[in-house]
Amino acid sequence: MRQPLFVAAVAALLASPTAVPPALAQTGDVPADAAAPEDEGVTTFTLENGLDAIVIEDHRAPVVVHMVWYDVGAADEPPGKSGIAHFLEHLMFKGTDDLAPGEFSRVVAAQGGTDNAFTSDDHTGYFQRVASDRLELMMEMEADRMRDLVLDDEDMLTERDVVLEERAQRTESNPGALFGEMRNAAQYLNHPYRMPIIGWRQEVEELTLEDALDFYRTFYAPNNATLVVAGDIDPAEVERLARKHYGPLAPTEGLAPRERPQEPPQIAPRRLRYEDGRVSNPYVLRTYLAPERDAGAQEKAAALTVLADLLGGSSQTSVMGRTLEQEEGTALYTSAFYDGTRYDDTTFGLLVMPSPGRTLEEAEADMDRMIAKLLDDGIDPAQLERIKSQVRASEIYGRDSLQGRARDYGAAVTSGLTVEDVAEWPRALEAVTEEDVLAAAREVFDLDRSVTGYLSKPAATEGAENAAPDPAAAQPAADTNDEAPEPIQ
Repeated sequence: MRQPLFVAAVAALLASPTAVPPALAQTGDVPADAAAPEDEGVTTFTLENGLDAIVIEDHRAPVVVHMVWYDVGAADEPPGKSGIAHFLEHLMFKGTDDLAPGEFSRVVAAQGGTDNAFTSDDHTGYFQRVASDRLELMMEMEADRMRDLVLDDEDMLTERDVVLEERAQRTESNPGALFGEMRNAAQYLNHPYRMPIIGWRQEVEELTLEDALDFYRTFYAPNNATLVVAGDIDPAEVERLARKHYGPLAPTEGLAPRERPQEPPQIAPRRLRYEDGRVSNPYVLRTYLAPERDAGAQEKAAALTVLADLLGGSSQTSVMGRTLEQEEGTALYTSAFYDGTRYDDTTFGLLVMPSPGRTLEEAEADMDRMIAKLLDDGIDPAQLERIKSQVRASEIYGRDSLQGRARDYGAAVTSGLTVEDVAEWPRALEAVTEEDVLAAAREVFDLDRSVTGYLSKPAATEGAENAAPDPAAAQPAADTNDEAPEPIQ
């Protein structure tokens, strides 16, 4: 993720897209009859050049979040050019005809605001958070760099070195992240989700200025973007400003439909073992291919979301946490995770970190035993209601985050969902029944669609302090943390 020159710290995201523990936030109880609130104050419009826009009114504070989401991510890169989407994200903070290199972020900071950017498999996004009377300035600058970026070889070489150093720090120095790259490559034999967002080092080293410009000219266009504006704003004024600043921009003619290579049927389990002397604690992690949220048909994804929380969302109340961590003491840490907001098939994951003295083979057997326990015993009705209460609480309290609310919509529409799907999601979660969860579990827990990985120290160096695995490395992670970035030196 590119970091601006001047960044003021703001509140952390309610739920990071890279976190493994609870699929549903543990936010407290809400009365069982409290319905998830309607998402009022959300309007949309589309400009003649193809730019879609979502406006979210929230008048509690004179603040606005301005975001532009592009329908292009790491899974849309040309073969042999892995990392180009993330590389271009860095380059977007270089100059235009009207702005000097670095001036964009300096202007935002001078207004008392913050800005940043993020890349995932399915999208690339840019945002600013400023006082609401500064919205037009943000639109003017963001529209300027959508089609008028100015780059040279010096910019390219400097930022390519920054990306390579980022890869060294975040991936190559982290055995969990390296393990994650290998698991993704094993999970997806043909689909581009197998490629790391930051790119393979040998391919990033060969990226050129022309590679970046070709990618930019094709995908950074109004007919491949969604504008999301949230805060103390008037929808009619937002549309007026959007027409003024984004309206004149030319679309990319002949932009091809978003089509990607798909996975062949997986007909056998896949396994891998990675040993690294830097591993603090060994663990076993298994992921299964699983359906994503589909537009107009989110029921299965909702059931999988609840399943993840029931099976491994809490050390105190989930099936794995309560049994393996609390009652038996056979595990130091357990988790289940699922993120359905992806453009193509996603994964459902389980993790068990065994207690000292237990092997990874025993931990895997414990994992399988917990799956069988859920399927055989069914679901405690009281626990299912607690999960639904947490869903309601999460939805209600989540409205306090402008950034989180804007992000929900941006991530959804760039993953193939609609504004209506976002509004319906809380109701889809509330409607989940025990039968829905068990049916989803029986479908997803197919070993022939799984990858099981062991991460450990080499045998000669076993024995380390107790620590949970890095959650950001345990599942495919979007290269984003857009409210509390850490500076890159």
